[in-house]
Amino acid sequence: MVRTASRLMQRQGYDGTGIKQISTEAGATLGSMYHFFPGGKQELAVAAIRHGDAEFVDILGAVLAAEPDPGAAIRALTRSLAEGLRASDWVDGCPVTATALGTAAGLPDIQAAAAEAFAHWREAVLAKLIEAGLAETDARELAHTVISTLEGAELAAQVTRSEEPLLLAGTHLTRLLDTYPRTTDAG
Repeated sequence: MVRTASRLMQRQGYDGTGIKQISTEAGATLGSMYHFFPGGKQELAVAAIRHGDAEFVDILGAVLAAEPDPGAAIRALTRSLAEGLRASDWVDGCPVTATALGTAAGLPDIQAAAAEAFAHWREAVLAKLIEAGLAETDARELAHTVISTLEGAELAAQVTRSEEPLLLAGTHLTRLLDTYPRTTDAG
């Protein structure tokens, strides 16, 4: 149910996804949906955001671990995100953002879950930057910049149906990261 809700909300947003559609596509009855999610669609959306968060943390962690240089890792991530978008015919953008857009003001539980997801992603980038020898304050600020830039570039790529926004974001984030001094031997 959660995976189905996450996929549908990723493609259609929160408002465009109905609980009946989720139940039908998940092969579950409405009764079982409300049994497991008595808070209905809003509770399911929070679970879907947490699912999307966990999936991206795994992807982000794997890419960051595979590349010793944080700039090269971010560039590899943007290529991977671009390939995934293209393969989905530009419909599978960020499940967290797609679910949370338009609901943040009126549904604080969804807003909180999305904010928590972004914090997890920033922490992963922060850890990589500190490991690479950047000062903690710089690393923390850059982690915000990296995640914000990736989110914007992914949305722009989806809307324009072009990899270019993501690939350019990867190039320029790498250049930005390379301008910061390393305070420790990150060898």
